Amino acid sequence: MLKRHLIPLSLAILITLIAFWSGLTPTDRAVWYAEVMPIFIIFALLVLTYRKFQFSGLAYILMSFWMILHLIGAKYTFANVPFEWGSDLLSPLLGKNRNHFDRVAHYVIGFYSFPMAEWLLRNRKCGLGVACFFALFFIMAVAASYEIIEWQYAVIEGGNAGVEFLGSQGDIWDAQKDMLADTLGALTALVIYLIARPDLALRDEDA
Repeated sequence: MLKRHLIPLSLAILITLIAFWSGLTPTDRAVWYAEVMPIFIIFALLVLTYRKFQFSGLAYILMSFWMILHLIGAKYTFANVPFEWGSDLLSPLLGKNRNHFDRVAHYVIGFYSFPMAEWLLRNRKCGLGVACFFALFFIMAVAASYEIIEWQYAVIEGGNAGVEFLGSQGDIWDAQKDMLADTLGALTALVIYLIARPDLALRDEDA
């Protein structure tokens, strides 16, 4: 039983340490607050509901990717994260003259389709097909909603903080590409889910 708690506990400690580091002298404090708010909300929900429902270790690992990358992006602002090596590696696929850390962060947001499908199936809310489709469209809806929030924050805040939070880096199709990255991440996570099938592996514990 202790072994099952080891992964979420270790990740919780790691994310807390990274959050503390992220909050030390960020590039733009206003942008930092705006960026970390959804992380702290999700982190708190996972902690508060842990006694009632525990995801598989793989689900916690996949969820932690977004939290960690987002905390790094919040510290530097996404357009200014030191990610030259990654941008160079991704430039043949995603284009040059851009910091692609933001695209990677959007891609891993899609990984939350995994815990969504797991929650639906382990709580016997629906069948496998419906769970996968719901998880996919859930991520797509969240992605679209977040782009609207980014747009409105940029309009309301204005100035450098608005530009940095929006993070478009001059790309007029940035919002659409971000949503595509979210969707591809969700599809990737669902393929992993179909291979791992934590709902079957943990069936005896959920009974």
